[in-house]
Amino acid sequence: MMKTKMNTPLSKLSSLPEAIQTAADYLTYAEERLSPEIWHYLQHGSASNISLQANRQALDAIQLMPRPLADVRRGQTTTTLFGQTLAHPIILAPLAYQCLYHPHGESATAMAANAQAGQFCVSSLASQTLEEIISAAGQPLWFQLYWQENRERTLKLLRRAIAAGYQAIVFTVDAPIKHATLQLPATVRAVNLEIPTSFPALTPQQSQVFDGWMAQAPRWEDLAWLRERTSLPLLIKGILHPEDAKQAIDLGCDGVVVSNHGGRVLDGAPASLVCLSQIVRAVAGRGTILFDSGIRNGRDVYKALALGADAVMLGRPYIWGLATAGALGVAHVIRLLRDELEMAMALTGSATLKEITNDKLHIS
Repeated sequence: MMKTKMNTPLSKLSSLPEAIQTAADYLTYAEERLSPEIWHYLQHGSASNISLQANRQALDAIQLMPRPLADVRRGQTTTTLFGQTLAHPIILAPLAYQCLYHPHGESATAMAANAQAGQFCVSSLASQTLEEIISAAGQPLWFQLYWQENRERTLKLLRRAIAAGYQAIVFTVDAPIKHATLQLPATVRAVNLEIPTSFPALTPQQSQVFDGWMAQAPRWEDLAWLRERTSLPLLIKGILHPEDAKQAIDLGCDGVVVSNHGGRVLDGAPASLVCLSQIVRAVAGRGTILFDSGIRNGRDVYKALALGADAVMLGRPYIWGLATAGALGVAHVIRLLRDELEMAMALTGSATLKEITNDKLHIS
């Protein structure tokens, strides 16, 4: 009997196929170059994907209102965040273990962000060292910080990022419970983290959630403590409730990232876009607001900006580019979204990002 041959992932591309016209066109190429297990880990959210799907449904429900005859000559997409001028408002979000998708991993992503005059936020769960990544970038980067069991270990990681030259901290607070959905290969691990200490033994009467995981999760007093430990811009990622946004700003944080973690944590959490306007009102201009979760094209970027975000974080689509063609693919995805954003701006009469307002949306 002939044995069925397992499909072997295709090699990475060194040039871009002419057929690729949108970020979504990278999907097939990326899937062909990743194992089924890694592809599933990348593409799926949590459990039944309710929140993952909600992100897309919320964005698709909003339409753009054409405004012809406006003078948009000399239009541009530049923005300034925390003293750095960027050519566009598309920040590459912190995604873990990027060597799963390409041998050059986070370094390739960092180079692409710089090539497109943008910014990249490096994950605590990066598969290359913080120093190696920022060296490849050739510019200051942002660092996404996860709480490291206690204050001492968290401060040690924070100080390492600052010493390496990272110039903004994005503290992710919405994933204190990690769902392990992939057995990492031996060659890929979170190289910047110390081996976690094992949980203390629990009695049969104790809860793995409340007495185990959540006993080591950060709380508001830890956020206040963290704010006092760095003068760098500090953003809180994973905020959906306006009262949480207000409290973070009241504690001295510089901004929030409106995010449901791409649908990966609490299945059934609302779409990030649904929560954006309320958070904008709660922050009331006292901090920077970034939007995350569900961005797939430049029109999505436009919608988030029109509803009050200062910039967006792009997740899965740039990994499709990374898995296909490394840094070249990531840079191309950024450029595609920027081109789509510019087209949306031109056709709605918006010459600058400040002119992207909610009266140019049609919400059914």
